[in-house]
Amino acid sequence: MLWHFASRLIQLVVVLLLLSIVTFILMKLAPGDPVLAILQASDGALSQRDQETIREELGLNTPIYVQYGSWLRNVLNLDLGKSLTNNREVWTILMERLPATVYLFLGAIAVLFIFSVPLGWLAAKYKGRLPDTFSRLFAILGASIPSFWLGLLLVYVFSYQLNWLPTMGSGTIMHLILPSVTLGFVIAPEYIRLLRAGLIETLSQDYILAAKSRGITNRSILFRHAMPAALMPIVSLLGISMGALMAGSVVTESLFGWPGLGSTAIEAIRLRDYPVIQGYVMLSGFFFLATNWLSDIGLVILDPRIRLQKVGRI
Repeated sequence: MLWHFASRLIQLVVVLLLLSIVTFILMKLAPGDPVLAILQASDGALSQRDQETIREELGLNTPIYVQYGSWLRNVLNLDLGKSLTNNREVWTILMERLPATVYLFLGAIAVLFIFSVPLGWLAAKYKGRLPDTFSRLFAILGASIPSFWLGLLLVYVFSYQLNWLPTMGSGTIMHLILPSVTLGFVIAPEYIRLLRAGLIETLSQDYILAAKSRGITNRSILFRHAMPAALMPIVSLLGISMGALMAGSVVTESLFGWPGLGSTAIEAIRLRDYPVIQGYVMLSGFFFLATNWLSDIGLVILDPRIRLQKVGRI
């Protein structure tokens, strides 16, 4: 089992290294000139000689492999460079915005389970009946609605018409509700379908039928036996969903003016602030891979069968 964890960690490092190479090359191929971005941010005029001096200070006059090596060495020291627009440390900028994105993710995951667990359970319990039909229609609706359209609809109904929730900004729990619902609602359908299928399969197992024959109550069977087994695939899917959350947060944060990593990335793209974009991509990639690694560890810890399979392979 330890070897399995170590191999997964090695895979994480290798993928991050490949991601860093691709990110660095794409930033170099992107249109625009960092020196001109600095000039535009400073609202000043620089001579050709001054521009060459800045290029030399930034290492832009060296071969690309030398630039990559220097950049990677700095990244390993948690030095992502400085923003081209405000000359602040990129790491500081990202760390300032990270808590807001974490709060948004936690809110979205809470909304996700609020929708998916009851609907998935009702669909499995009343298979082929009205609750099952309703949950499947809900899943189809959630998968079909774009997040930006859902966000605009929620703003129109709950902010402009009912005046219950703030439209944009942050600071209170009320500001978090609409972005969390927008982000969590669009990824809930996968969980509803997966939980429904898992519960239907689990409830038909022999050990569940044996528990019923011994007179164990349906509530106890559901929460002590069926639900934990059906939630195992959910743990795995939660790691994969990190990518969808990262992608969805860019749109959601921009729509609601939420001061997180997603809105920071959009602003950096608009200003062609390449160090901030590179830092965002690397940080997002690390969170995605780390979450998948942790979910894999969680499956191994929670399911004894997986532990035995890993030991058998070794």
